[in-house]
Amino acid sequence: MEGVILRRVIPSDNSCLFNAVGYVMDHDKKKAAELRQVIAATVASDPQKYCEAFLGKPNAEYCNWILDSEKWGGAIELAILADYYGREIAAYDIQTTRCDLYGQESNYSERVMLIYDGLHYDALVMSPFEEAPEEFDQTIFAVQKNRSIGPVEGACSNFCEGPAEETELH
Repeated sequence: MEGVILRRVIPSDNSCLFNAVGYVMDHDKKKAAELRQVIAATVASDPQKYCEAFLGKPNAEYCNWILDSEKWGGAIELAILADYYGREIAAYDIQTTRCDLYGQESNYSERVMLIYDGLHYDALVMSPFEEAPEEFDQTIFAVQKNRSIGPVEGACSNFCEGPAEETELH
């Protein structure tokens, strides 16, 4: 496996989480409205699981809230989207150098990666070389028996911990 880990910048429009997920899952940076609908429908369909204690607000109020393009997403939305796509979502937090993994309890066979700076989500990809066009980005990675994604996982951790804008894989 060869290439470089790159951060693909997603516009700062309050929907970065949704558009970053859209990019790593479907190579589409304009999926926010659709993915907000998915989340609202999921939450509305299971008011027992998605109760006020879990959501921090009543179920119906949350559903209206998440459909507002000015509202940000976070852990609840990432967990729902991991299940919706049937893939793990790794969110690397560059402030804490922590990686939160969503969907891991479902033993999905693939993983995508996001990078988070405390306010904004971008996509993490593997590209053949630094200036390669986005259509060459690899965004979906096979999860191995040991639940890692191999050398890519270490390269992503290094990328998120260091000041460098890219990490090479050989």
